[in-house]
Amino acid sequence: MRVLFAGTPAAAVPSLRALAASAHEVVAVLTRPDAPAGRGRALLPSAVRTVADELGIEVLTPPRLRDEAFRERLAALDVEAAAVVAYGALVPPDLLAAVPHGWVNLHFSLLPAWRGAAPVQHAVIAGDEVTGATTFLLEQGLDTGPVYGLLTETIRPRDTAGDLLGRLAEAGAGLLVRTLDGIEDGTLVAVPQERHGVSLAPKLTPDDARVRWTHPAVAVDRRIRGCTPEPGAWTTLPDGARLGLGPVTLTDQVLAPGLVVAGKHDVVVGTATQAVRLGEVTPTGKRTMPAADWARGARLAAGTVLGQAS
Repeated sequence: MRVLFAGTPAAAVPSLRALAASAHEVVAVLTRPDAPAGRGRALLPSAVRTVADELGIEVLTPPRLRDEAFRERLAALDVEAAAVVAYGALVPPDLLAAVPHGWVNLHFSLLPAWRGAAPVQHAVIAGDEVTGATTFLLEQGLDTGPVYGLLTETIRPRDTAGDLLGRLAEAGAGLLVRTLDGIEDGTLVAVPQERHGVSLAPKLTPDDARVRWTHPAVAVDRRIRGCTPEPGAWTTLPDGARLGLGPVTLTDQVLAPGLVVAGKHDVVVGTATQAVRLGEVTPTGKRTMPAADWARGARLAAGTVLGQAS
């Protein structure tokens, strides 16, 4: 089939590469416009655009899908199906109907669980043991369309959202190609989603990534892993400065919530249950470093409590 690929972040790259290597013809790539990044805020292309350029595929970057120039180009491409992986913008209803086999979306959850922008992060934070990926036909509702196929993936005890997303992106690429194969040969029919088991996964905000030391240790652990690498878990020092937090490990110690005890080789912090041992931390304006190195340089006063500053 003649396929339009729509995607933006690195998680969409394995699907683009898989489709480019398949029997289908990727006639163009639709991705979000170059965006400012880094301290210098220079405009950088999306991960998908970089790979599309490498593969020699035409790239479309309309600021809005309602732009007439984009619509004219889409019509001229004679696309039979559109494959979508984390494109980052809603497709207008008339464009959904303009592609003969529709817009087929690869979503990183087992729908109807975790509909929304951050399914992997929410699955880790919630403590799910199993998740997966689903291909479905886009419609106007938020991830509500009928399902073509799915795969499952175990969430490992130490998985960060980044770890899990990486595995799902690779496995999901194969699922997406198989789905388009089945659509083309008529062996796949989309099935409506279950009415029960719906959960929502909105984009995480910086406040969502703030660690509450008054929560149980398992919840602290899951939240930090679920917010790694984005948006990045954090807490506050007594002076109000932010301290970025990497994944932690649970200990058998019991300390008051937020109380820090720094030893020669480790740093532990109290929660509502047992204390957790900090891994890597990122002080504001500094590089990421082991927590013990940070604590030695910070010269923490006895009785220091994290997370109390507003």
